[in-house]
Amino acid sequence: MSSPKFATLRYTALRIGLFIACFALVWVLAYFRIIPLGVGSANTIWLLLLAIVISAPLSFVLLRKQRDAMSVQIVDKVDRQRERLAANRSQEDGLL
Repeated sequence: MSSPKFATLRYTALRIGLFIACFALVWVLAYFRIIPLGVGSANTIWLLLLAIVISAPLSFVLLRKQRDAMSVQIVDKVDRQRERLAANRSQEDGLL
């Protein structure tokens, strides 16, 4: 799965995996009461928000190569679509 064709899928999977790892870490820390459990029944929401806040900067730093590969893949796809649209427009102009 190292093909550039799967760059978006790989980045998304790694981003989700990093979030799950952060959530597991936050859950363990809350279980051992190292961090507060939250207020009332908001425990799960608190842990989810804390995991999001931790995983976002980590993914920005750790997944830089994958994000760049995904950007290249998206730019290539957009360029191909633009070329295809331009070719279709020129064909339509020739018919009129």
